[in-house]
Amino acid sequence: MFNRLRTNTMKQSVWDVIIVGAGPTGGRTATHLASLGHSVLMLEEHTEIGRPFQCAGLVTPKALREVGLFDSVLEEVDGARIHGPSGTLVPVGTDGKLRTYVVCRKKFDQGVVQQGMEAGATLWLDSRPVNAEVTEQNVTLEVESKGELISLTCKLLIGCDGAHSWTRRHFKMGRPKEMMIGFQAEVLGYEGNNRWLDMYSGSEIAPGFFAWVIPSGFGTHRIGVWSTPDRLNGRSVEQCYDDLRSHPLWKDRFSNIKEVARYCGPIPSGMVKNTVKDRVLLLGDAAGMAKPTTGGGIGPGFRQISGILKPLSQAISDDNLSEKHLTKISSKHFKAMKKDQEKARALRNLLVSDVSDAELDKHFSNFARPDVLELINEIGDIEKPVPLGLALVKKVPAFRKLALRAGSKLLFR
Repeated sequence: MFNRLRTNTMKQSVWDVIIVGAGPTGGRTATHLASLGHSVLMLEEHTEIGRPFQCAGLVTPKALREVGLFDSVLEEVDGARIHGPSGTLVPVGTDGKLRTYVVCRKKFDQGVVQQGMEAGATLWLDSRPVNAEVTEQNVTLEVESKGELISLTCKLLIGCDGAHSWTRRHFKMGRPKEMMIGFQAEVLGYEGNNRWLDMYSGSEIAPGFFAWVIPSGFGTHRIGVWSTPDRLNGRSVEQCYDDLRSHPLWKDRFSNIKEVARYCGPIPSGMVKNTVKDRVLLLGDAAGMAKPTTGGGIGPGFRQISGILKPLSQAISDDNLSEKHLTKISSKHFKAMKKDQEKARALRNLLVSDVSDAELDKHFSNFARPDVLELINEIGDIEKPVPLGLALVKKVPAFRKLALRAGSKLLFR
């Protein structure tokens, strides 16, 4: 798939754009910019696209339609069975009504990057920046590629290099507000429902968050948990995973599972202080764009670049890439995304993260009411959780008093 790597490209040292990281956000950004005529180089530190695997693999219909990679779909999901700490079940969704897709991340990531290459971008695998310097004229980048040091220059450097972004750290652009820790196992033998994922809550198994079991095709499931270090209080996410499997209410579902693989990784949520500097831009997880409600990062990364594409392309053509100008063309869009992210976090904290198991059980009793379930199924959207959260605290009497705790300035501005 990637036979263009280093073929008739190693002599080129000057680029319009260099993208650090060839994941979905990096690949999508390369596709957009190369399609508009810019010379684009993607640098990927690993020897293979889509590895290591560190994601639940959920992709919204909107994001999948954008890239058209339906051959990467492993399973279609109609809804979620959400379980309260004491076992109260809240089914969200309708049989036969698609809510989201489960994809093979290796195939999906490779497909997105391949689209970038077909648009004219170049990919170097086993390549990572080790130093960079911004001048008035360009960015000078020192790259280690397959053991060889190479000097490159570009007009614009874009960091799409994930949670521990080298670009963000090198240019001291801030830190994500939250850094969650996620753990996931690929298993056989889980007793679940086809086309439905399971979500489990409670301080024993996912303090402040939830655990998930996602059908991933061919009889396999992805079982995962996530939380923050402060909420784990000295425990590991693997311990939470073990507690989920042995939980008295649900252990029968896990009794016959056989693990195929294990993964662990960070989930950055909370836009960093500086998404731009002179000739430098951060996108996706590198900018802290993962959703605080689900940890998903593909949709936000796609949305972040698409919202500034036209003025960014013009700025590259004009070589007008100062921090001031990059801020001008991105601030409105990025501020709107940050506002949505902050609202989603406030609602998550209000309803799930900052409550005891006893309070959470009360919430689930209210979620399970027929009128509330109807509201959830009418408004609920995995891509846009804020409208549902606001509807709950505005329209459901049991949740109205919670709005005052969250702060009306944040929720209703």
